[in-house]
Amino acid sequence: MSAKTPKESRTVVTDLVLPSETNPIGNMFGGELLARMDRAASIAARRHSRRIVVTVSVNHVAFNKMIPLGSVVTVEANVSRAFKSSMEIFMDVWIEDRESGMRSKANEAIYTFVAVDEMGNTVPVPELIPETKLEKERFVAALRRKQLSLVLAGKMQPNEATELKALFS
Repeated sequence: MSAKTPKESRTVVTDLVLPSETNPIGNMFGGELLARMDRAASIAARRHSRRIVVTVSVNHVAFNKMIPLGSVVTVEANVSRAFKSSMEIFMDVWIEDRESGMRSKANEAIYTFVAVDEMGNTVPVPELIPETKLEKERFVAALRRKQLSLVLAGKMQPNEATELKALFS
């Protein structure tokens, strides 16, 4: 199984915000955005693993800006780290100004997917080799996020979380 780079999993999904996808004040429902991000992340994870993938967790979502009706929304997803059978997917959400066409970052999210076979058993995924400065930063931070998640779930003892301890040393 050959190692891959984040750009090999890159997925870009662009769509409009329609009236049925908005709340009473004319902004996109958070759940609608979550679904779009889930689909983009799923494609990125599948591109990396070339296997069936399932969402394991939504680790982080930041709704920093409201997304108004009629906005052009772009979700950019990349695998930020691959572990044994799981992959962390980092997504940036952009909105395009209707008049100027300028893009601004509206939201971001981090999802975790796992690769499975036809019976639902986990299968190994390729190693990820980050290339850019941002990819390397997200790669390193992914291990801290994973260790924190394992500690909070009671699946790892805090003293075993070496990456988290390094933050406070």
